[in-house]
Amino acid sequence: MAKSRLKTDSLAYALCGAAAVVSLVQSGTALPPALLRVAAQADMPQQARGAVQDLAYRSMRMWGRANALVKLLVAKPPSAPVQNLLVSALALLCETDETAPYSAFTVVDQAVTAAQNDAKTTHAKGLINAVLRRFLREREDLLQTVAANPEAHWNYPAWWIREMQAAYPHDWQNILAAGNAAPPLTLRINRRKTTMNDYLESLASAQILARQVGPQAVRLERPIPVHQIPGFEEGWVSVQDAAAQLAASLLDVHEGMRVLDACAAPGGKTGHLLETADLDLLALDSDPERLQRVTQNLVRLQLHADIKTGDAALKDWWDGKPFDRILADVPCTASGIVRRHPDIRWLRRPEDAARLATLSAQILDNLWQMLCPDGKLLMVTCSLWPQESEAQAASFAKRHHAMRLPAPGQLLPTVDATQDHDGLFYALFHKPVA
Repeated sequence: MAKSRLKTDSLAYALCGAAAVVSLVQSGTALPPALLRVAAQADMPQQARGAVQDLAYRSMRMWGRANALVKLLVAKPPSAPVQNLLVSALALLCETDETAPYSAFTVVDQAVTAAQNDAKTTHAKGLINAVLRRFLREREDLLQTVAANPEAHWNYPAWWIREMQAAYPHDWQNILAAGNAAPPLTLRINRRKTTMNDYLESLASAQILARQVGPQAVRLERPIPVHQIPGFEEGWVSVQDAAAQLAASLLDVHEGMRVLDACAAPGGKTGHLLETADLDLLALDSDPERLQRVTQNLVRLQLHADIKTGDAALKDWWDGKPFDRILADVPCTASGIVRRHPDIRWLRRPEDAARLATLSAQILDNLWQMLCPDGKLLMVTCSLWPQESEAQAASFAKRHHAMRLPAPGQLLPTVDATQDHDGLFYALFHKPVA
């Protein structure tokens, strides 16, 4: 997306940006870097970035249905820029009346305006207008027609749906539906600086509706920018999913322990461990750029850890001194956090789970050698595929004769009155004294 003549606070501008982001995702780029790239190319102001991000995420959640509608409504396949603009507009028009952020008339009008702004789409402004208006006239019939296609009905690739049905024959529909919901903004209370009751009172004083969804987890009724969250800059709270907040208590850390947080970036669990106890903690990650996030989070929390770039599957970074506790947040397909990263379902391939499970096994085997006798290793994945979670844990325990301690195992994504969390897996292992 080049610099535009459109007003940066207009829906037309956001539609152009979202279509450009969707195009990059189609070429294999993940949503966050795609957003950064488009924003940089367009010299996009911060306020506009938020609108483009919201629309791009909506488009990826509705990708299967919107694509099916374009195929149904357009006789000849349109060019990629026209296709992506239509998908971005249809993603909004498919929203229910309760969740739609714009009126249908506004979406159609602004989509045509967006088409006029780009030389690659201006020739199709009449087509875009006709397609969107026809959708509004025949909305229910068209949605019913495309719903016969599982990809359009569920907004997931067909292989993903089949794998979910096989793994969770009783829960697959709820799992897929949860992945299509917009994620909540969940905070972790920093118990070094505040309490649950005090912080809930702070939110109430700021007229921010919230409810407790875990021992230290608070879900805001509506997401807001972090700079508007009371006490965020002072380190009272951090943004972290309720399921991810279980890691620190499961690892059972105590004052003075030597702890490794492997695959640590962006540092949510690192900060939580250090909020729990004063530790000699090493935060390790193979990506130096992502490690900068760890540093930033710890500075905000006024906590300290040794931070090192290294491959958890190798030993070249290790000083040879064993760890009392190891947190192994191993690589996976991230199939349990698709509500936060809706592009994952379209970027992943059926063979990725096996490939990443092999890498994770290498990491676990390597880290086990660094754990001291009587130590504990906590394996974490944000995957729902059994070969990355339970099958991986069972195989690891068998290879190393490791004792499994009580842990939640597979947590399915859940949204109800008392719980709201992503899909994560936990397995805790104890290393016997020789």
